[in-house]
Amino acid sequence: MTIAFYAPQKAPDDPVPSGDRLLSRLLMEILDRAEYPVELASRFRSLDRAGDTQRQERLAGLGARETQRVLRRLCARPVETRPKLWFTCAPSHRAPDWVGPVVADALDIPYLVAQTGYDPFQDGGPWTLGARRMADGLRRADRILQLNGGEVDPVAKAAGNRSKIQILEPFLDTSPFAMVDADAVRAAMTEAHGLDSGRPWLLTVAMMRPGHKETSYRLLARALRHVPGRSFQLIVAGDGPARPAVEEALAPLSPLFLGELDAALLTPLYAACDLMVWPALNESFGMALLEAQAAGLPVVAGRSGAATVIHDEKTGLITPARDYDAMAEAVAFLLLNPGLRHAMGREAAWRAQRHNSLETATWRVQQAIETIAA
Repeated sequence: MTIAFYAPQKAPDDPVPSGDRLLSRLLMEILDRAEYPVELASRFRSLDRAGDTQRQERLAGLGARETQRVLRRLCARPVETRPKLWFTCAPSHRAPDWVGPVVADALDIPYLVAQTGYDPFQDGGPWTLGARRMADGLRRADRILQLNGGEVDPVAKAAGNRSKIQILEPFLDTSPFAMVDADAVRAAMTEAHGLDSGRPWLLTVAMMRPGHKETSYRLLARALRHVPGRSFQLIVAGDGPARPAVEEALAPLSPLFLGELDAALLTPLYAACDLMVWPALNESFGMALLEAQAAGLPVVAGRSGAATVIHDEKTGLITPARDYDAMAEAVAFLLLNPGLRHAMGREAAWRAQRHNSLETATWRVQQAIETIAA
């Protein structure tokens, strides 16, 4: 059964890395592991970050034209070679799916959505057009895979049927994390960057974009300035247009900026550090937080991006959103308790392997597809 795959926020082959791109790639890998032939149905990007009504109207028009282009291409093929299911990844009111529901109706195939959210208060606000399109798409969906349990209620209400929703725990490929020699990596980094291997290394991994990311960095800077003694080395992996503002905010902490790193470099970096710290403002879930735990790195993070991937007081500590004092206290507590840090790291790696592996996610996605394709 061939599956048509689409990610309206960012295509999986987009050159700019992000959590959205990683999620799309992982979902495509899951479908491949489940032995479903997958084709990227469209690269049309419907994202409007600013709440610009005119831009949304233009995107809606472009989406309609893209829909017709996709249909012409698919309908020119023999029926037996056409997709038998449409799979849309991470649509939202900022990046609604203008293509999938129409194509699914035209081809009379199931429509599946993964990792979405719905905010009814956006209808009547700057993203009214996207919010209404989202509501239409959720009503059309045959199955909704949710990686964030906190979004179930509004999504279920918009979909009109809670039984459409299937919870899918966040996932990643855990196998590379088991092959890292953390001591060797730490020694190499100590020599290359002049770091003090005797001090705890705090790690932050995030893109540097204006908006919530930049605000998270500023909260991080404020929190870490309140950690007594500041007896740590902060390491930051990430880049983006807000980098000058981020560097200015973090300057009092004398961090090591490594810039944007690919997975091959990030995986050993996680293992070499002692604690991951990130406010995670308005994030559905933090992929970097999950990667850190897979590497055996405990995490201190803000509730909004942490609640679905961190087991509070077992694999890390969750702090209230925007509460920099609470984050400072959590960091200080774990810095003073290395034994607890190590125990949390071991628990984090075990849980990631047991509950968040691609093998587990593949089985759950396959169940969902077989249910609606039967």
